[in-house]
Amino acid sequence: MLAGMPEAGTIWEMRSPYFTSKDLTDQAASLLQELEIPIRPINWERPALLVLDMQRHFLDPDSHAFITSGPAILPKILSLVSAFRDAGLPVIFTRHCNTIEDAGQMANWWRDLLTADHPKAALIPPVATLAEGVIEKTQYDAFYLTDLDQRLQEQEVTDIVITGVITHLCCETTARAGFIHGYRVWFAIDGTATYNRDFHLASLRNLAHGFAVPVLTADLLEALA
Repeated sequence: MLAGMPEAGTIWEMRSPYFTSKDLTDQAASLLQELEIPIRPINWERPALLVLDMQRHFLDPDSHAFITSGPAILPKILSLVSAFRDAGLPVIFTRHCNTIEDAGQMANWWRDLLTADHPKAALIPPVATLAEGVIEKTQYDAFYLTDLDQRLQEQEVTDIVITGVITHLCCETTARAGFIHGYRVWFAIDGTATYNRDFHLASLRNLAHGFAVPVLTADLLEALA
């Protein structure tokens, strides 16, 4: 992701904490209900957990790109990391960083880039202490010009679970790419976050129509257990 926005982008003015630590469970259940989709059982074979871009740029309150609902989903993500590892299943973390050479259209769309040496490019401490072999990505899609697909194939993964930020950008794009690469995709409603509820719900609606199954982390944990 990126360190700035174009003048026309009013996303910062549209920020709202639609998830908080107190109401996350209820709000996620409400989103699932609004989707009005059939409840599908989690019938995975060998799943992997993807944790996308949990960086200080998006999670530090003093960052201009702070996702106000981001801190609320962190415990959910950490519980999934623990459960996947306890089950001996793959957990893969990503970090978004750009250079002028690899940014492509991002350099035109956003004001400035989140470079590898940016002080807020690092993963937040609770995640950084768990992350090994972090994939560095340059576009919204975590599969694009990375070894993600190779890693998944080497570990005989059939299903991927999407968590992290930003719901309607990197998370949604990676979910779509995962589907195209042949994986069943499970999208954690309360394990992803963006700048407001409208963006979040729109992504869930789009993905549920043809790419991924929106699920609650409680159901993912139950399936692992």
